Amino acid sequence: MNLYPRSLGKIGEQKASVYLKEKGYSVIHKNFRSRLGEIDIVAKKDMTIYFVEVKLRTNLSKGQPYEAVTKIKLSHLKRAAQYFLLKYPFKGYKYRLSVISILSNEEGDKIKFYDTIY
Repeated sequence: MNLYPRSLGKIGEQKASVYLKEKGYSVIHKNFRSRLGEIDIVAKKDMTIYFVEVKLRTNLSKGQPYEAVTKIKLSHLKRAAQYFLLKYPFKGYKYRLSVISILSNEEGDKIKFYDTIY
């Protein structure tokens, strides 16, 4: 799979959305952007809102996909999540910062959902 990073990101977000729906989550927003950061997917299950960063890689030459989520990226994700909750209040809900890690190659997709990284 030889794609540009933006195209790869969109493919990853689509695969992650399907995965979440199959696991019983409702996807309530995609690609939420603010000056504070971006959230790939906002999902809901039970009384919890999940702010999901999606990382897809086609090989492991640079490590596992989730290893691309840096402390700085997590900081931006957290600030964007706080802004999202100000703009769209979900009273009584808990929230979690999460990562979906996708390794996608000719053997298929290996998807891991780290539902609570913060």
